[in-house]
Amino acid sequence: MLFDDNYLIRLSQGQLKILEKCPRQFQHTFLEQLYSPTNPQDEEKQLLGSHFHLLMQQREMGLPINSFLEADTQLHSWMMGFAEVAPEVLAPVSNESFKESEQFRTLQVDDYLLTVIYDLLIADNHQAQIIDWKTYPKPPDKRFLEKSWQTQLYLYILAETSQYAPENISMTYWFVQPEGKPENIKFSYSTAQHEQTKKRLNKLLSKLTQWLAEYYQGRELPQVSEGSKVCESCQFAVRCDRTYTFVVDRDSPQDIPSLEVDSILLDLATIAEVSL
Repeated sequence: MLFDDNYLIRLSQGQLKILEKCPRQFQHTFLEQLYSPTNPQDEEKQLLGSHFHLLMQQREMGLPINSFLEADTQLHSWMMGFAEVAPEVLAPVSNESFKESEQFRTLQVDDYLLTVIYDLLIADNHQAQIIDWKTYPKPPDKRFLEKSWQTQLYLYILAETSQYAPENISMTYWFVQPEGKPENIKFSYSTAQHEQTKKRLNKLLSKLTQWLAEYYQGRELPQVSEGSKVCESCQFAVRCDRTYTFVVDRDSPQDIPSLEVDSILLDLATIAEVSL
């Protein structure tokens, strides 16, 4: 659901990612609600990732998790590995601190309602840290993750909806990998970065406002340029009259581009903004 009861357009980091990457893909996915079946292998990975998120959420809520760990050796391995390398994240907080899993936050910018979900938020009177669980290997390029909409939007919204100065906010990704010990990438924040994100966000939302006005008058959102690599893995390449050539090794089915949906829309209309 893209609109809430007040006709605000709700946008997540996943939607901003697609909008910036290809406005036409954003149109097909979110305005027209067109989807393609998920690759079975990707669906299995997503399910395992969801189970880990649920496991960590129940643990923070004080609910029993032994049945999960006993039933799934992968989850048990991940939990034991994480407890070994980052016991401070799992430790109880003091009375002066705050800790909450799966926290929703919203920020209205003009006609848009930006939404985020923090896997875990740990804060005290002076600083706040966003924790995000990833169940895939740590990426080799930290810069790519730093520029991602998830990193920038998560930090931006926390600074905008709390009393914390940007310099007192950070975000840590924990990569709970199939093999080996969990690894992390941590990003600090600053007022300069906050202003840069604000400019990037306002520029993109301004474009979206114009594109939507034209869309409701019968004009489609822009496409990426011909020959873009974006089209090679897009499920809407045929619909957009974009053809491409790829070689399929019959012994390596993974060479076939997979059809994926990058984000799942959540109905956040009934969820109030959380402030610290």
